[in-house]
Amino acid sequence: PFTQSKGIVQAISFHPTKPHFFVCTHVQVFQYNLQKQQVITKFQSGAKWISSISVHPGGDNFILGTYDKKILWFDMDMGSNVYKNLKYHDKAIRNVQFSHKWPLFTSCSDDGSVHVFYGMVYNDLLQNALVVPVKILNAHAPNKANGLGAMDVQWHPAQPWLFTCGSEGK
Repeated sequence: PFTQSKGIVQAISFHPTKPHFFVCTHVQVFQYNLQKQQVITKFQSGAKWISSISVHPGGDNFILGTYDKKILWFDMDMGSNVYKNLKYHDKAIRNVQFSHKWPLFTSCSDDGSVHVFYGMVYNDLLQNALVVPVKILNAHAPNKANGLGAMDVQWHPAQPWLFTCGSEGK
């Protein structure tokens, strides 16, 4: 599936339950079926530059972080366009991450903040996902020399804890 270049790869992620693989270029996301070795779906982000991807543990939704300060939520059951466009950061988003145990997701940005969101995905296909901002953590001070802030965020596998790292070395 990777013989033809479709752009410079920015981020990748595996599907949690299927043999699928997500590849993000600057502006598009390609979903590959690894058994058939072909592209299944091409998602249009509408963003200028994608920075990160996280696939929901249920497998039907994913979020993108972008360098143009947006979190883009995709519901794969609703098509290949953006379901929700969230703009809560003042600078570029470096990483987005779903929790594997809790209905939460988070984003970290060059503004030094880490945002926590409640993101409930329902089993009923007629009911849309619920996204609610929960907390803003001013975890890291932006570096004045290079303009970078919070660089990465990860969830603890069993607890509702976040681990972050910033450009200041903390």
